[in-house]
Amino acid sequence: MGVTSIRLNSKEEKLLKFLKDYYNCDTSTLLKKSLMDMYEDIRDKEIIEKFEKKESKGKTKFVSFEDIFSK
Repeated sequence: MGVTSIRLNSKEEKLLKFLKDYYNCDTSTLLKKSLMDMYEDIRDKEIIEKFEKKESKGKTKFVSFEDIFSK
């Protein structure tokens, strides 16, 4: 398991304390959650870009609600 240390200025420390209090968690948990959220944002963006590329080529189709649940 890796250990990472970071230096925070006073504004960053206040922000960290605010977020820890708001989410009721420790620093490690907060940073891990932030990392996962940022990673998920990148993956979501990749999926959207892939869809938009397919859509621009006319290779997408939409299915109605009724079609999904009628099977």
